[in-house]
Amino acid sequence: MKKIKVNNKPMRNKETGNEQSLPEVFDESTLEEALMLPDSVNEEEMAGRLDLRDRLVFTIDGDHTRDFDDAVSLSYENGIYTLGVHIADVSHYVKEDSALDREALKRGTSVYFPHRVIPMLPEKLSNGICSLNEGVDRLTLSCIMKINRAGEIVEHLIVNSVIRSAHRMTYNEVQKILDASTPRIMLKYRDTVPTIFRMRELKEILRQRRMEKGALEFDTVESEFTVDENGRVTGLKRAVRNEATDLIEEFMIAANVTVAAEFCEKGLPFVYRVHGKPDPDKIRSLSRVVKTDGVYLKTVKNGKVSPKDLQRMLDAYRGKPEMSFISVMTLRAMQHAGYSTESTGHFGLAEEMYCHFTSPIRRYPDLQIHRIIKEHLAGRLKLRRIGHYKRILPGVAEKASLYERRAEEAERFNVKLKKCEYASSRIGEESEGVISGIAPFGIYVMRPDTVEGMIHISRIPGSHYHFDEDRLELRERRTGAVFRLGQEVNVVIDRCDIETGNIDMSLSQKYVDESGLVKKGRKKAEKNAAAGKKEKNGVKRKRSGKAGRK
Repeated sequence: MKKIKVNNKPMRNKETGNEQSLPEVFDESTLEEALMLPDSVNEEEMAGRLDLRDRLVFTIDGDHTRDFDDAVSLSYENGIYTLGVHIADVSHYVKEDSALDREALKRGTSVYFPHRVIPMLPEKLSNGICSLNEGVDRLTLSCIMKINRAGEIVEHLIVNSVIRSAHRMTYNEVQKILDASTPRIMLKYRDTVPTIFRMRELKEILRQRRMEKGALEFDTVESEFTVDENGRVTGLKRAVRNEATDLIEEFMIAANVTVAAEFCEKGLPFVYRVHGKPDPDKIRSLSRVVKTDGVYLKTVKNGKVSPKDLQRMLDAYRGKPEMSFISVMTLRAMQHAGYSTESTGHFGLAEEMYCHFTSPIRRYPDLQIHRIIKEHLAGRLKLRRIGHYKRILPGVAEKASLYERRAEEAERFNVKLKKCEYASSRIGEESEGVISGIAPFGIYVMRPDTVEGMIHISRIPGSHYHFDEDRLELRERRTGAVFRLGQEVNVVIDRCDIETGNIDMSLSQKYVDESGLVKKGRKKAEKNAAAGKKEKNGVKRKRSGKAGRK
């Protein structure tokens, strides 16, 4: 029998920059199990499930998404919204301790690069029988919530179900419906239009309630790549979030909170998504930085801060060039979110209980808690099984946290390489930019297309720059030239290192001239040169006098 080689060797390579094993090829036993799975759902599998095939249910995802693990539905009556979040029942096909399950745990999560995906599950599942594809019956686990006009979830039901997605919609299409900007799209999805506008209404209610509780809302820069069939980057721009993206995010958060709350209250073994309080030292540093802009971040003496106070600080930067970079600084002050068997809360969402329930195709913790939910619904979660989960879940949570971080590092590094690849064809190109980082050795600048590079201090006019850590400034002591976070500059791409992803830039001559840096620098240089010449002549005369006396 032919063996399929598994790529588990260290991968600090051109694509991931990660020394940890990042499995790519599925082994033979995993693929054989996947091939044995059906291509469609039969009547026997649907027996005993809540049949939702007559309801208007649809998916909303990115333009290039191929694995659809969540679908939504909504109705409204007598001041109550009935929101359905329907999640692919992956655990029906991926049984505990099967080859598929062991491989999924080893991967922990799917890894998304600009040009390809390393999936957690084989394509037969991720894009096939588990994916909530348009127009076909699919097994799901539904969280159906009744929500009042104040955004309170007054009743909910978690149930095994079966759906048939009416449409595979994209964020861009839904946004065009909300904007009423494209009659063709509105006609194509005419059966969804009233529901989508009602979804917008509910989204605003849920978001407002979250903000009142103190949830944080960041404005970070994300990139959108266009790649050709060979994976080469042909276009790059800043990704723009829209209402459709926010709509799905709010609905998924509501379902995750609801599921976590129920199982936490029942005291059953579970895997929670947790996010600890920020690092006090980093919060104090952040407070000093924003204070220079006249923004006050309320903290107590030990550096602790509330989500509401952090959000007030972020709101003060809303709409300003510095916003995205202050968001990044705030994120860096946060602890890394992870998984735990203890419900210790989620600081960023201002929630006491939270879990990941909505993406079992691409995240192992979601798949794991689906098994627990289904066993509970079937009445099989007895003492023996409770003991079993208490034994295995700490290890699952630990591995999931570790593998998630491994994936994030690989994704970040790959994005950096792809940006460098894109920038390498633009050497010498001049562009506007915004200072995105300050360090003692130079400044980082981000262009509108999200390409980011460094200008070394040796390439900045002037000679005596002082780094002010509290104000995040580089200031030239003699000329008074200053560089601050969020400052607009004009730059030129000088060099791209395809191996490391590092990009070197310099200030454009246009910016140098218009900002007066050259003029200031020349004036100081001439003054210094004159002083040096005078001193040199004085020394010569002094030495001549000594020689004469001798």
